[in-house]
Amino acid sequence: MGRKRLRLAIYAGAAVLAAGGGAIAAVAGTNGGATLTASFSKDSDWGSGYQAKYTIRNTGGEAVEGWKLAFGLPGSAKVGTFWDASVAVSGGTATASNKGYNATIPAGGAAEFGFVVVGSGDPTSCTINGADCGGGTTPPPAEEPAEDPATPPAEDPTTPPAEEPAEDPTTPTAGGVLAAPYVDMGLLSNGATTLSQLASSGNVDSFSLAFVTGAGCKASWFGAFDPRQKQFADQIAALRSGGGDVKVSFGGATGIELAQACTNVGALQAEYQAVVDAYDLNYIDLDIEGAASADAASIARRSTALAALQKANPGLKISLTLPVLPEGLTNDGLNVVRSAKDAGVDVDLVNIMAMDYGRAGQDYGDLAIQAVRSTKDQIKQVYGNSDAAAFKMVGVTPMLGQNDDNGRFTQDDARDLVAFANENHLGFVSFWELNRDKNACTGALFQCTNVAQSPFEFSKIFAGFRG
Repeated sequence: MGRKRLRLAIYAGAAVLAAGGGAIAAVAGTNGGATLTASFSKDSDWGSGYQAKYTIRNTGGEAVEGWKLAFGLPGSAKVGTFWDASVAVSGGTATASNKGYNATIPAGGAAEFGFVVVGSGDPTSCTINGADCGGGTTPPPAEEPAEDPATPPAEDPTTPPAEEPAEDPTTPTAGGVLAAPYVDMGLLSNGATTLSQLASSGNVDSFSLAFVTGAGCKASWFGAFDPRQKQFADQIAALRSGGGDVKVSFGGATGIELAQACTNVGALQAEYQAVVDAYDLNYIDLDIEGAASADAASIARRSTALAALQKANPGLKISLTLPVLPEGLTNDGLNVVRSAKDAGVDVDLVNIMAMDYGRAGQDYGDLAIQAVRSTKDQIKQVYGNSDAAAFKMVGVTPMLGQNDDNGRFTQDDARDLVAFANENHLGFVSFWELNRDKNACTGALFQCTNVAQSPFEFSKIFAGFRG
């Protein structure tokens, strides 16, 4: 997800990362009566990489239509995931071009895009629309001390406490993750916010963790961390101690999808297994979109590897997260489901990305419900099961607030969707993305919903899903 994504978006998603800190204005580029400045700032730096953003501001009197920013990196650094721009890399230079939704920068307005750098070293050069935009960096903001992840902060006394799970809270039960919003784990890499804090604030206790991609044929958290090093394991353990659990999501809208990076089925299965082992997973999610959803070779390879992975890990639940239209899964998405079934994968859920339909002005809550109904009918055709069984195989994941296509999914839409999901006993609900809900802001889509809301308002609505 990420285009919605985040989309995290950046993904799509979206990988979508929130940015913070100050910025140093660069030299202006001009376009008629418009004047552009660009600035670079870091959100966090963990030594072996960092996440950062460029902010482009129009300080002139006319709107700018379209922008392109090129920046150089030293040999010790390379661009990993990115969001809110199309990025091409040639040698040591990365060129970021606007997306359709942020192409126009009005007079006095701004646009920004974010990215993860693997390695060390700040940009060495920068041009915006061909004009020099200078160098310089702003260090990441001072981090607040991370709280003990085993001791979540006290809840707001005005917020009703989350219901206690029926299962033994120290032993997550397969099939028990019902509402699990996506969390861009890049935002949690500095430890300033924990999964337990998000759970306490939003009344949800389970999450879909985005995204594991491929660094060559090696699993990698968004191009920055090897999961074998068990990054985030302490946060996952703390969440489980409170009765929650996680899905780890492979893929997303950016980066290299692991099944495309690994051309050998055995090697691919080994990378999935390494992540399952690192976090003792009961659930994994495959977010398959973009070119990966139409790549027949990697689809077949993934299906074979997942079937073998499931045999080696009895009880492992596997969900497929796929693009959808109100009329149902795309042909590519439907082929992914059929391939998994034919390979012997016991698919737990088909989770639809109910977003970015290109139908701004229509009711995105109604369209999400229509997409669920349509997907249910497709599942019945593929599996030959009943309406009830097919509904149970459907998960639904809208993008909160403003979508990349300028459609809007509001709080009322969320209430309608959760009510429908409860009435028809869907298998799963989620949304993209939890940090956008936490920020409750107006601004760039990778960090804001752009609808009037209070922090965690959508989370508390989705927490009402009971399956």
